[in-house]
Amino acid sequence: MNLDLTNAVSIAAAVRDRQITALEVTQAALQRIAARNQELNCFTSITADTALEDAARIDREIAAGKNPGLLAGVPFAVKNLFDIAGITTLAGAKINAENPPATQDATAVTKLKQAGAILVGALNMDEYAYGFVTENSHYGATHNPHDLNRVAGGSSGGSAAAVAGGLVPLTLGSDTNGSIRVPAALCGVFGFKPTYGRLSRAGVALFSSSFDHIGPFAGSVAEIATVFDVLQGEDKRDPVCTKRPPEPCLSQINQGIEGMRIAIVGDYFTQKAAPEALSAVQKVAEVLNVSQYVSIPEAHRAKAAAFVITATEGANLHLEKLRNRPQDFDPATRDRFLAGALIPSSWYIQAQRFRRWYRDKVREIFANVDVILAPTTPISAPLIGQQTMILDGEEILVRPHLGLFTQPLSFIGLPVLSVPVQGADGLPLGVQLIAAPYNEASILRVAAALSEMGVISAKVV
Repeated sequence: MNLDLTNAVSIAAAVRDRQITALEVTQAALQRIAARNQELNCFTSITADTALEDAARIDREIAAGKNPGLLAGVPFAVKNLFDIAGITTLAGAKINAENPPATQDATAVTKLKQAGAILVGALNMDEYAYGFVTENSHYGATHNPHDLNRVAGGSSGGSAAAVAGGLVPLTLGSDTNGSIRVPAALCGVFGFKPTYGRLSRAGVALFSSSFDHIGPFAGSVAEIATVFDVLQGEDKRDPVCTKRPPEPCLSQINQGIEGMRIAIVGDYFTQKAAPEALSAVQKVAEVLNVSQYVSIPEAHRAKAAAFVITATEGANLHLEKLRNRPQDFDPATRDRFLAGALIPSSWYIQAQRFRRWYRDKVREIFANVDVILAPTTPISAPLIGQQTMILDGEEILVRPHLGLFTQPLSFIGLPVLSVPVQGADGLPLGVQLIAAPYNEASILRVAAALSEMGVISAKVV
C-alpha cells in the first residue's frame, strides 16, 4: 500500500478502513522522530509509551466496530506550553522544568485525542513564547528542515519544523504576535491563527492574555480545516473562549471562490519587505486575478502598540521570577520582559485605546472585501545566530522584525492563514490570507482554490 504518512486525512481514512493500523502509523512516526529529531531539535519530550497504548486502543475500538474519530490514528505533537498530563509544561523555560507534571491535558489536546489522534510529544519553542526564531538558550535551537543552518522561526518553531521535516503530520502552536504564522512561512507549511477566542486556550501557558491564540500546523488545507473543526466549541475553562456555535469548515473548503472579493494590502505591508516576499504575494494575486489594493490605516502604530501591550502583560506574569531569578532566564527574553516591566501604565492605557480605534477602522475595510493578501514575513529564514538584516537599505534587527507583518493583525484578533509559496532561491515564504472575525471559512476556501491551482503547497523535506 502506497500511503502518505505525512498527511493526516489520508492516514485517518486508511486507519478507519483498516488498510493500516493506528499502531503501525504511530510506530512509523516514532521511528521518523528517532531518525531526525537529533538534527532538527523539534521535540523536548517524546511520549512514546502512552502513544503506543493509545494507538492500540484505537485499533481495538475499530475492531469492535466503534467510530474511532475524524483523526483516527493520526500522530500529533504540541508546543511545550500545552499541558500534557504527566509531563511538566516547560513553556520553553528552564525555571519551569522544576514544576510538577501537569495533572490533565489542555482542552485542545483532549479534543484531538477524542477525535482519535495520537499524541507523541511536546515541541521546542522560544522561552515563554517571546520570540520569532526558536533559538532557545536552554533547550537549543530548532533547525529549519529546508536548510539546517537556518532558523525555523518562532515562537512555535518546533511545531512548524516537525511538520516540514515529516516527523508528524499535525502539530499545535500558539500565536501572540505571529508565533504560528512566522514559523509556518519560514518552514513552508500551513499555519492557522483563527479569530481570537475561537479556540480554547485552557491548559495553555499564556504570554499575553489579550492576544494569545492557539492553532494548527499542517501540510494541506484539508488537514487545517479538519483540525479546526475538531477544536471548535465553547469551553468554560477559558473565559475568553467564544459561546458562538461551531462552524464546520471542512465541508466548505471546496465551494470555490466565485464572487469573493479579494484585495492586496499595500502601504505598510509593502515596505521593508524583501523583493521575494512581495513576489510571493504577487504570485498568489495573479492567479486569483486580484489587482485591488487596500490600505490598513496606522499599521505601524498598531505594531508599536502591540509591543507595548504584550511586553507589559508578559512581564507582569513573571515579575517575581524576574526579581529573584533573573539569571535563569534566556538573556534575550529577560531583557525584553524587564523593558516591559518599566513601561508606564499611561502608555499601556493609551495603547489599548488605540487598539479599539484601530479595530473599528480595520473592520470598515471588510465591509467591501472578504479576504486580504499580505506577506507573512519580510524575508525567508535567516541564519541561526544572525542578528541583523538589510531591508530597504536599512540594517535592522532580525528578532523583533520577523513579525513586522503579523503583529498588526493579531493585535485585533483577526483570523489569518499563512500559506506556503516556494521562493526563487529554494527557501519557502508565506502569504497571509486575512479575513474579518469569524470568517475562517472564506480564508480556507481561498487557500483550497490556490492549492488546487498548484500555486501554494507545503514541501516536506
